[in-house]
Amino acid sequence: MKLIDRLSSGLRGQDGQGVAEYALILALIAVLAIGALMFLGGDISRILDQFRPAR
Repeated sequence: MKLIDRLSSGLRGQDGQGVAEYALILALIAVLAIGALMFLGGDISRILDQFRPAR
């Protein structure tokens, strides 16, 4: 069975509380990812600037 089919069938079988919990977990992951990018953004930019060709 494909991964998408397994995930969608699992979500269909959940009650409203289960789906809300999945949504909260996804929202938390998104907030953490945005925070990490904001915290590390300057460092990543400096590293990538080293590989940018000079004009």
